[in-house]
Amino acid sequence: MRRSVFTRLLVVVVLIAVCSIAATAWLATQLTQASIAREQGRELASDHRIYTTLLDYAAGHRDWSGIDGYVEALVSGQPGRRIVLVTKDGRTVADLGAAGGRLPDRASAVVDPLDVDPVLVPGAPADRIDKRVLGPFRTPIDFRDREDRTGTLYCLRLVRKEQARLDCRERDLPFDTAADFFALLDLEDLTNACLARRSLPPVDLDPDFTPARKQSSGAPPPDEPAVAACVAASRKEQLAQYVAPPVLLYLTNPMGTPTTAISLSGNGLQVVGAAAAVLLAAIGVTAFAGARITRPLRALTAAATHLSAGSDIPPVPVRGQDEIAGLTRAFNTMAANRANLERARKAMVSDVAHELRTPLSNIRGWLEAAEDGVSDLDPALVALLLKEALVLQHVVDDLQDLAVADAGSLRLTLERLNVAIALEQLQAAHEARAAQAGVTLTVSADPSLTVRADALRLRQILDNLVSNALRHVPSGGSVTVAGTAGDGEVVITVTDTGPGISEDDLPHVFDRFWRADKSRSRATGGSGLGLAIVRKLVEAHGGTVDVTSATGAGTTFRVRLPELS
Repeated sequence: MRRSVFTRLLVVVVLIAVCSIAATAWLATQLTQASIAREQGRELASDHRIYTTLLDYAAGHRDWSGIDGYVEALVSGQPGRRIVLVTKDGRTVADLGAAGGRLPDRASAVVDPLDVDPVLVPGAPADRIDKRVLGPFRTPIDFRDREDRTGTLYCLRLVRKEQARLDCRERDLPFDTAADFFALLDLEDLTNACLARRSLPPVDLDPDFTPARKQSSGAPPPDEPAVAACVAASRKEQLAQYVAPPVLLYLTNPMGTPTTAISLSGNGLQVVGAAAAVLLAAIGVTAFAGARITRPLRALTAAATHLSAGSDIPPVPVRGQDEIAGLTRAFNTMAANRANLERARKAMVSDVAHELRTPLSNIRGWLEAAEDGVSDLDPALVALLLKEALVLQHVVDDLQDLAVADAGSLRLTLERLNVAIALEQLQAAHEARAAQAGVTLTVSADPSLTVRADALRLRQILDNLVSNALRHVPSGGSVTVAGTAGDGEVVITVTDTGPGISEDDLPHVFDRFWRADKSRSRATGGSGLGLAIVRKLVEAHGGTVDVTSATGAGTTFRVRLPELS
């Protein structure tokens, strides 16, 4: 089962479905929590006046001792409304409105002017410190200059650092500005102490609490995020004594139930049911898809089983355009090629038997006649038997050449050959036969044309082509062999003026044991292996061979071999 494509596909999809369900459940939980938080924010936003009123009080007072009268109007006219303020150590500082009842499990908000909730107060400062909290400062930050243009701040900073006695003209400054400078220097000391704990260099601050533009010469540039964090922490430390301590705000609605309590109980079965439905749907879809995917695979398996047993099979139906359809087409092509090869093998066995039967029958017949005394074993009979033996030897040699070439064991001794000299030797070898047949044999090639080839195999290629041409050209015709230079190759053409080859026979010219003469008479053809050997030898040299012909227009064979530059 582990090796089944269907099973593996089903397992993978089930795992994906389980992971998807888990991710969906987690996402739903997160979204629910976010929804709860938003709902809490909406409820508190509806009571925004309560939060902002409490925040206003905390920003202007150092404790919560007078809060009862300050927010009494917030609960008036709302029966059942209850506001409870509890310090972080659990001490109740205010309990206004309807008494008794259970408090919410969680606080609705934290009232702290040094840590304003940006959800409840849109537009809160980045450091979340209420701008109304000034502490030792006299001027709100929005009304301060970006830089000290009087030089007093620089002088005061120098006095602190070097304990120098300098007149910094603080008496000439307005009281509020001088107070702001001294408060800024105190904040600067707190900030640099924070930076020192982080092993960072000190900085000078401008009145808007940002690092001064002009630092001391040679000082490294400040780490702005770290400086901003230390400034925010130092400001809270500096302002803490001027504001009321943070408290937890608990609210109940007029019905007395906690406004932050949202129950999710009773949804477990629905969640499990939905997850099970998704899982079953995933399994069903996977089973359906897997069956459709594996059906053609099973058909291919059955076809391959029959094919391996040697049976002929019809093409497997191809459905669609996917990868399996491509596999099916490739399998059908392979099966068709195998059938063609099997037919070719059977035809070759038949052809070999035919080629060997005739000379063997002749040899056996004459030897039996001589043995029976019907014929004398005279020199004429011996010459006839030798001729038939040479025919057998020629067929066997051709078959051996083809077998070596098919096995890739054909050994070539490659060397630089002059094409013109090779063609002259070819003409000398076949000139007598051509003259006897009344055929004109001519050769031509550029004297500088060279090719890298095996001399014996190149001669065998050309001998087969010329012999084949001379066999088919009638008396008075011609055979022309020419060598030319092509695009990085040498092209040797053998052209004759014979009867040509029909269009139907042309694709079979290089097939083994093929003859245009269907009677297979040796008067018009050899063993039928010559051109097949030519193709194998040319391919062994890294070249190609092709033929063009038409009935009554002659035939041209072209051998293309790599040129030796």
